[in-house]
Amino acid sequence: MNALAATNRNFKLASRLLGLDSKLEKSLLIPFREIKVECTIPKDDGTLASFVGFRVQHDNARGPMKGGIRYHPEVDPDEVNALAQLMTWKTAVANIPYGGAKGGIGCDPGQLSLSELERLTRVFTQKIHDLIGVSTDVPAPDMGTNAQTMAWILDEYAKFHGYSPAVVTGKPIDLGGSLGREAATGRGVLFATEALLNEHGKSIAGQQFVVQGFGNVGSWAAQLISENGGKVVAVSDISGAIKNSKGIDIPSLLKHSVANRGVKGFSGADPIDPNSILVEDCDVLIPAALGGVINRENANEIKAKFIVEAANHPTDPEADEILSKKGVTILPDIYANSGGVTVSYFEWVQNIQGFMWDEEKVNNELRSYMTNGFKDVKEMCRTHNCDLRMGAFTLGVNRVARATVLRGWEA
Repeated sequence: MNALAATNRNFKLASRLLGLDSKLEKSLLIPFREIKVECTIPKDDGTLASFVGFRVQHDNARGPMKGGIRYHPEVDPDEVNALAQLMTWKTAVANIPYGGAKGGIGCDPGQLSLSELERLTRVFTQKIHDLIGVSTDVPAPDMGTNAQTMAWILDEYAKFHGYSPAVVTGKPIDLGGSLGREAATGRGVLFATEALLNEHGKSIAGQQFVVQGFGNVGSWAAQLISENGGKVVAVSDISGAIKNSKGIDIPSLLKHSVANRGVKGFSGADPIDPNSILVEDCDVLIPAALGGVINRENANEIKAKFIVEAANHPTDPEADEILSKKGVTILPDIYANSGGVTVSYFEWVQNIQGFMWDEEKVNNELRSYMTNGFKDVKEMCRTHNCDLRMGAFTLGVNRVARATVLRGWEA
């Protein structure tokens, strides 16, 4: 099941649990605005190249729309729609004053030079500058984009609207980026995992973890978990997978993976088949790579008691049912990986105030948002007698629906 179908399915289940009016349900699903623009740039060799850029702005009932911009050869409109909608529910679950958006350009960033990427980003910004803004839509980095991309958008936007650092988040620190943003999603995963384990009378220390994906999120999560006494026994990334049942030395692995562009060949652990990473023996499984990796083929084999979804949509709905019958507790992506957007919100707040926080304040605020978020999700689970995924979805959908009705959607 693709991301859009799964998100729609979860939304419909949540709206049924909440007893939403069918007209309101329909209105919540339809995006506020979809933008599609042509971006033509001169390449370094003098030829012209054209790309299609777009932005889906899903909902703004609770505040300005927020979501990433990805540069990827297969930027599929359906997927972008699903991710924009998911951002609407995610920001509502995190209780930050945003709605959802998502966008991107269909291009292969690996095939473009730095100056071509800059020209492309600036042309895209020229086309959408009057549709984004501090109080309308605030982009952020996503696949294939980074802090430098945000810096170019900020600069191009400033040519039309004057200096406004809060128009994008995920910026370089020197241009108003927030301390702690780099580690935010991984740190949020740590706080979410802590809250979940505490609920079951356990703590991070003494538990065994498997992390699939060793990019930004997976590597920070693994590092912070091992600093807090957790034992990471297996890790995989695009290069391969490794295992050490006594626990992997994460700081050494980090150095190795930077030097060798991957975890493969790390001397402090044994290589294993990357396909078996999800079914390794552990207490907590953290999928932090791609969507759809836990499906009906492998769900029966999973040995973990807890799954913390650091990636977007890693568990298929069919796998959800198999796992819940097995008594596996799944902490859903819509809550578990919301640390990134929460610290993006802190960055936006700091920019608007013109007053930056130290890293300790950022991390403490993040901890309190993640901890309160878990309590709110559990409260919805009790009210509607449902699992954590539906608890999170009903929480998010209910907040958006209430804001929509209060603002007067039928007028």
